[in-house]
Order: sequence, then structure tokens, then C-alpha cells
Amino acid sequence: MGVLSVDHLLGIKYIDKNDIQLIFETADHFKEVINRPIKKVPSLRDFTIANIFFENSTRTKLSFELAEKRLSADIVNFSAGQSSVKKGETLVDTVNNILSMKVDMVVMRHPNPGAGVFLSNHINASIVNAGDGAHEHPTQALLDSYSIREKLGEVGGKKVVVVGDVLHSRVALSNIFALQKQGAEVMLCGPKTLIPKHIHKLGVQVEQDLKKALHWCDVANMLRVQNERMDVSYFPSTREYSQQYQLNKNLLDSLDKEIVVMHPGPINRGVEITSDVADSEHSIILNQVENGVAIRMAVIYLLASKIKK
Repeated sequence: MGVLSVDHLLGIKYIDKNDIQLIFETADHFKEVINRPIKKVPSLRDFTIANIFFENSTRTKLSFELAEKRLSADIVNFSAGQSSVKKGETLVDTVNNILSMKVDMVVMRHPNPGAGVFLSNHINASIVNAGDGAHEHPTQALLDSYSIREKLGEVGGKKVVVVGDVLHSRVALSNIFALQKQGAEVMLCGPKTLIPKHIHKLGVQVEQDLKKALHWCDVANMLRVQNERMDVSYFPSTREYSQQYQLNKNLLDSLDKEIVVMHPGPINRGVEITSDVADSEHSIILNQVENGVAIRMAVIYLLASKIKK
């Protein structure tokens, strides 16, 4: 069994190709565990993990909780929405209170980019970033790449287009880093207003025309339009957005090849993707959900093995 080069998972930016490979190989093992009649392993008995979510999250939080339970860890859940954070308590105060309960690892989602890095410098526990604002979402990118590997055999050499609201997406940035580290080519596609200004510096192609992008790619990762992050209107209307950037059956059928369709969820059915595509044999959206638990088990297990008491 290899060892990760990092003590925290703060972003894909901070890990290397060997780390990604190790996480995938570990996830292969846990995937087999998840499909057994008894889905638990005693790996992390006596290990305490705090899930701290300063932003709402249903799927990511459930996925992490399930991963932690499958590893037999003790769990402390903390939803900052209903807590004293609203009364003005600082991030460090909140976390110190939780650490006084002797927590070994913190899984945190926070609206501020870099919150995980800040925390890792202030507290003595392993940090897993479950999303920091519109910055990174490393476990999502890992499960996306893992799902591509499972479907197409490998990630290297593949062409992946990320379509939609790249500007507000933490999934996009982590995916760019993860795909490039594994030798895939990345293209971004969406309205100009939703593509970050200097993104080409990261070595990605940008294409405004969805049909051209789909002809180019092996995999299309459809992002949802994040209305809750928009303080101004970035396009005239949802209807107009859908006319230009919706992946529907007609568009898929017009391609001269088969492509793999992904979505990080939650899906806005009928906006960025239609139900007949989301539920089609081209789609690996449900595989992504299942793989999310195995990947998060792998990340937690590998980080925990570095701080085993």
C-alpha cells in the first residue's frame, strides 16, 4: 500500500499523479467492499471525523457520511447554518470547540475559497475540503475521473469538455487540475459571461459552440447553472441558455460517435440536460454517485493511515 504525499486533501492543485493513482487503486478495493452483503470494514474504529458544513449540501454530505460509516469511524455532524456561526463565532473558534471533542479529521465545506488551507494551518487535524466557495471540490473531481477510468479504461489521452457555468463552479477547476495531471485534454464550453477571464492560462481550450465541442470530445461533463451564486444576470433567460447549451437527445443523435455524459448533480432537468439524456445508456451519472462513496472512503482511509494513533 502506498502513502499519500499530503496530510490533507485541500485541492487537486496540491496532489500529484501518483496520489490520484493511489486513491483510485484504494477506491477499487472499497468498491468491492460496498458491493458485499456486509458493507462495513473496521478500518477506522476509534477514529473521529467531524463533518462541518458552513454551506448547504445534501449529496456531498450524505456521501461523506456513508463513506465514514462504511469505515466504522465515529462521526460528529455540524451544520453551521443552524449554529452559533450565525451569532458571529469565527471559523477558528468553531473548529477549536469541535477539536476539544478530540476529533482526528475534519471534512469541511465553506463559502470562502481557501478556508481549508487556512484551517490546516491553525488546527491539528487532517482536513478534507468538501468544497470551498467557487474554488475547489477535490473529491468530486476524483470521483469524476475515476468514473471516466471505469467507463473508458483510462483517463490519459481522453478529451473532456466541461459545459456550462464554469465561472461559479468549484467542480470545473478541480476537474481541470485532475484531468490534466492524468494526461487528458480539457475544453470549456459555455456563454462568454460564464467562462472565467484568464482560464486559458491553465492550458484549456475554450469553445462557445456546444455542437463543435461535442464533436471534439470523448466525455461531456454538464454543469448546472448556479443561480444561487449569481448576483447579476449572466445570460438573458434560462430558455435562451437551454437553446444554446442544453444537451438533448437530438444533439446526441446528430454526433457521428458515442460520447460519455456526466453531471456532478444536482441536475436541473430540462435546463442543461434533458431527462432522456440523463437517464440514457450514454450517461454515467448514477455511477458517479456510487463511485463517490468509494472515492471518499479511499481519501479518508489514506489520510487516516498517516495519522493513525
